[in-house]
Amino acid sequence: MNTHTWRLPEYIEDILPAAALRMEGLRHNLLNLFRVHGYELVAPPLIEYLDSLLTGTGGDLDLKTFKLVDQISGQTMGLRADITPQTARIDAHLLNRQGVTRLCYAGPVLHTLPERTGRSRELMQLGAELYGHEGFEADIEIQKLMLSALRLAGVSDLHLDLGHVGVFRGLLQYARIEEAQAGPLFAALQSKDIASIRHLTRDLEPQTRAAFCTLPTLYGGEEVLERAFRELPSHFEISQALEQLRAIVNETRSGIKLNIDLAELRGYHYHSGVVFAVYTSHHPAPLASGGRFDHVGKTFGRARHATGFSLDLRELATLFPRPQVNRPILAPYLKNARLSARIDELRLAGETVIVDLPGHESSRAEYDHDRILQPTAEGDWAVVARPAD
Repeated sequence: MNTHTWRLPEYIEDILPAAALRMEGLRHNLLNLFRVHGYELVAPPLIEYLDSLLTGTGGDLDLKTFKLVDQISGQTMGLRADITPQTARIDAHLLNRQGVTRLCYAGPVLHTLPERTGRSRELMQLGAELYGHEGFEADIEIQKLMLSALRLAGVSDLHLDLGHVGVFRGLLQYARIEEAQAGPLFAALQSKDIASIRHLTRDLEPQTRAAFCTLPTLYGGEEVLERAFRELPSHFEISQALEQLRAIVNETRSGIKLNIDLAELRGYHYHSGVVFAVYTSHHPAPLASGGRFDHVGKTFGRARHATGFSLDLRELATLFPRPQVNRPILAPYLKNARLSARIDELRLAGETVIVDLPGHESSRAEYDHDRILQPTAEGDWAVVARPAD
C-alpha cells in the first residue's frame, strides 16, 4: 500500500468524531452567546486577493499566509491566516455604518508554520469584534465577552494578561527612534533580554536608556502601573496608554486574576493599543487573545476604532473535552411502525439512536452504546440497559 495516498502534511490532522462533535457544540453555543450580546455573524471567504488579506496588518501575517496564483485573473491570492482583516473590510466597505457595529465569525484559517510545537497549522478561528467606539468601554466589553466564552466552554481558573503597545511606541517617540529602526530593540524586549537592551540603547540619554531597561521588569499585579507612572518618562502617549490600562483594571479586577506586562508586544505591527490574552493554570499557552486594531479599517479607506478577540475552537475541543452526557441507544433493524415511532420520539428528545444494520453483530461494541431498544409484552418498545457481553 502506498502510504502517501493517505498521509497528511506535517501539523495538519483530521478531527475525529468526539472532538468534531465537541467543536461543533462549542461553535453553536459560543456564537449564540455572541448573538445575545448583539454581535452579528459574518462569513468571509477562505481565499482573497493577497493585498486585501494583508492590508493593515503591518506584515505580521505575511509569513503566515499561503500564497497562490488565481487562474482567472492571474493575481496573487492568499488563504487567510486571520479573519480580522476580512471583518474590518466588511465593516468599512459593505456595512458602512456610522455607529457601533458588533460582528462575530467562525471559520478555518491556515498558517504556513505552526505557532508553537504541537499546534495544528489549520485552526478553527472564532472571534468577536467591536467597531466604532474609541473608549476603553469597548475593550472591557470585549474582554468580558472573551472570559464568558471560555467559562461557557468549561475552562476554569482563568487569568487575564494586559499590555499596551502604546508604551513602547511612546518610548520610541521620546527617544526619537524611527519604528523602522526599532526591530532589534523590539526583539530584545520580547525576550526580556536586558543585556541586549542596554547594548542597543548605549547611545541614548541615561534617563531614556533606563526607561527601556526598566520596561521588561514591569510585569506583575496592579502595582506595575504605579511603578510605570513613576519610572517611565512623562510622555503623552506613554501616559495615555497607562491611563487606559488603569481604567480597564478598575473595571475588570473583580472576579478575575490580572497580570500586567508592559513589555508584551504581541502583534505589535498589527495592534494599536491595549492587548490582552487569557491563560489558565492547566495550559501554558494563551487560550484566547486580542486587542485594539484601530488602523486596520483606515487602510481600507475608512478609519474605524476597533477591538476584538479570537480563539481556536479546535484547541478548546481537544484540551478541555467534556464527557458525553448520554451514550447511544442501539435499535434493531426491523420493519415495525411502533419501533420507528419510538426511534423518532427518542431522537426528537435529543437521544442518539443507532439502527443496527443486519450482518454486523460482531462489531456492535464499536458503537459504544450503553442501552438498547427492546420489545415489551404490550407490543411497545422500551429503552433498557445494554446486556453484558
